[in-house]
This record gives sequence, structure tokens and C-alpha cells, in this order.
Amino acid sequence: MGPTLLGPDGQPRCRWCAAAPEFLHYHDTEWGFPVTDDHRLFEKLCLEGFQSGLSWRTILVKRENFRKAFLGFDYRRVARLGERDVERLLGDSGIVRHRGKIEAVIHNARMAEVMVQREGSLASYFWRHEPNPAQLAEPQTASASAFSQALSKNLKKQGWKFVGPTTVYAFMQAVGLINDHAAGCVTRARIEQARRALALSIP
Repeated sequence: MGPTLLGPDGQPRCRWCAAAPEFLHYHDTEWGFPVTDDHRLFEKLCLEGFQSGLSWRTILVKRENFRKAFLGFDYRRVARLGERDVERLLGDSGIVRHRGKIEAVIHNARMAEVMVQREGSLASYFWRHEPNPAQLAEPQTASASAFSQALSKNLKKQGWKFVGPTTVYAFMQAVGLINDHAAGCVTRARIEQARRALALSIP
């Protein structure tokens, strides 16, 4: 079984995007495209943390509920949430009701505020950790890497939670820090083009 299959338009795509109806659009329009917006970076790291132990489909189908529950992942607003909000969120059936993960989002929002004060933006911090593509494993052959381990270690040192190497690797895949689309996937070239266009646009 090869790493790609033909999509509805006859073009090859990563095989995983056929595993659920929601995946094709996500694969074609989001996964791996470079993200520089701080709210979206914060959202993706939080959602990857929520995915820990679960399937990505579980998170993806609930994403709009997560966005509503966590104030559009505006980390400045999320940082103001307290224990009463945690209890409210634990009663929200539209999201994953896991106390540790909910508390981690609020805690990490406060860590994000500190990071932005120091770095200017989340984007400037995360994109400074972009790996050298020549040092990466073959696409979709790893669930963590030396790069995700280093970034995870750095985030934990700063106090962030639910940012283990596997979670961070999935985050790096999702936001385009690495292009992990299969070599024959039609979207891979589009992402490379987007990454080149990004070169001078990071704040």
C-alpha cells in the first residue's frame, strides 16, 4: 500500500485523508500550510494537546465547539479564565471534558502572554524552531523527532503543559514548520510554494 491514493479529482493525495469524510478538506486547505497568526498557532497547539490519547477526527469534528468554548483561542482572553470557568467547561458536552487539558489551555494562555512579551509574537518564537528540511525523516514515517523533542523541552522549561514531543511534532506538521505530505501528494508542492512565500513575512 503506497503513501498516496487518488482523490475525487484524480490527483494523488496522502492516503490518510480518505480515512474520514472531514479529512479531505482539512488535508487540502490546512494541514501543513504555514501558520503565522498567533491565535491560530495557539489554537493548534491546544487542540493537539486535547488530541493526546484520542483520534484527530474526534477533535476536528468538535473544533467549532472548542473555538466557542475557548473564546476563539484568543490567548489574552483565555488567560483571564478561572476555576469557575473550568467547572463550566467540564460541563460542556461539545468539547473533550478533561480537567487537566482544560486547565492546561488556560495555563498555557498565560505562558503565551509571557512569550509574546519577550518574543514579540508566538510566530517569531515557533518559526525560529523550523527544522532544516534536509535533516527530516521521510514524510509520515515518524511521530516525533529530535526537533520536536528540543521544542518540547524548551516549552516545558518555560512552564507550558501538555506539550510532549509527539504533541509538538503533530503541531509542527499541522502549522507547516515541516512539510510532511507524502512525496507524491499534490498538496506537497502547494505547501512548498507557500513556505517560500513566507520567507520575509514573519513578524
